[in-house]
This record gives sequence, structure tokens and C-alpha cells, in this order.
Amino acid sequence: MQGDNGKQYHVQLEKGDVGKYVLLPGDPGRCEPISRLFDEPRLVASNREYTTYTGYLDGVKVSVTSTGIGCPSAAIALEELVMVGADTFIRVGTSGHIQKDIKSGDLAIISAAIRDEGTSLHYMPIEFPAIADIDLVLALQKAAKKTGARHRTGISQSKDSFYGQHEPERMGVAANLLNRWKAWEIGGALCSEMEASAIFVIASMLCVRAAGIMMVHATEPMPPLDILLETAVQGLREIIAEDKANGRAVN
Repeated sequence: MQGDNGKQYHVQLEKGDVGKYVLLPGDPGRCEPISRLFDEPRLVASNREYTTYTGYLDGVKVSVTSTGIGCPSAAIALEELVMVGADTFIRVGTSGHIQKDIKSGDLAIISAAIRDEGTSLHYMPIEFPAIADIDLVLALQKAAKKTGARHRTGISQSKDSFYGQHEPERMGVAANLLNRWKAWEIGGALCSEMEASAIFVIASMLCVRAAGIMMVHATEPMPPLDILLETAVQGLREIIAEDKANGRAVN
């Protein structure tokens, strides 16, 4: 959806502004620190919750665009980024822990997501799985080994309500929330965040690639994000190298 200036209405981007490879943090404040890991980074656009920097990795144009909190705004970002030419996305952010043996600062590489949110229902019925792109998952695993990050690969829960997770007992549907949380734990889900499932479902529909990597926050204070950001950027390097080796266009 274009505005009067010819740019996408929400992200305020047009073709040529971003690379095919895009990191997707939620917080606009994380875009500039991520961009410092690029070569020749520059601020391209900032509108509402959407801030975009573009630079280069190994000679290939890459970008970082914030999505804001939650699936509705993340869906808009993904749709409009695809419209301006991006096709490979890594959701990068923080999450709560579900498995009790995960430590604060561990990274969770997201291979699939529980669709415990409403946005993706406007795209596909609930039976349709929210699955990450396998090549991106493998690239992130390679990246985590190179950066030395403690990491696990598995399923996240994507939810709509932050306080529904953190204070379920005070909600009118407390019993349902607590029972479902226990099910996610029994099922082996690693962490809880607010964007991955919609990103994965929409990426599948649009025939583009998406995966996610989260820093798990289990106890206060929040661990430094350096290893998360370094691993996410290294993940882009890994998938770019893989694409080059396989003859896939990277620019």
C-alpha cells in the first residue's frame, strides 16, 4: 500500500531502500546497534514503530527494520518489506522462558511457533503450521556455533498479551491461560514471544523465507544483547554465503 509520496504507507520505504536480507527486531532502539555491525550503515526511514537502516555484509546489501510489539504491526512490516524487494527475514529479539532449564542469556533458534495470537488467523486457518525456513534455521545454528553462543533450537509460543503471560492469575480466563501454558511446557516449547508465528505464516503465503532467534530472559536483570545481535548478523552472513554457493541471486 503506497502513500502519496510513492513509498509504502507504514514503513516509508520504496524499492532500492532495503536489501533482500532483513533483520526484524521489535524495538526501534535496537536498529542502530544492529546496523553498527553492517558495513556503511545508513538510516533510511523512521515512521511510527518502523525504523530502517541499510548497509552491507560481505558486499551484499542488508537491512534492519523494527516491527514494533506484536503480530499486527509485524505483519504490516513484513508485507511492505516484501513489496519493496526483501525476501529473507530473521526475527531477532527477546523472549520469556517456558522450559525451566533454559538460562537467561541462552539463545533460542525458532524452528516453528505456536499460533496463540489472532493476526495469522486473518491469513490462514489455525490448522496451517507456522514453520520457519529450514535453510535459515541451519544458518542460525552455524552462526551460534561460530559466535560461541549457548543455544537451543525449537518451538516458541507467539502470544497477543504480555500481561496474560506474566500475570495470568488476575485475568478472567486465568484457568485457560494456565492450562495452555502447562501444555506448551509439556510439549517442549522453549520460549514465549509476540511476533514469530504471524511472520512465519505470512512468509509461507508470500513465498519468502523467515526464521527467528531470541535471547531468553528468565531472571532479572536482562542480559546484554551483544551475543544475540552478533549471532543474528552472523546468521545473515551464513545464509548469504549459502545462497552464493547455490547460485541464488543475492542482490
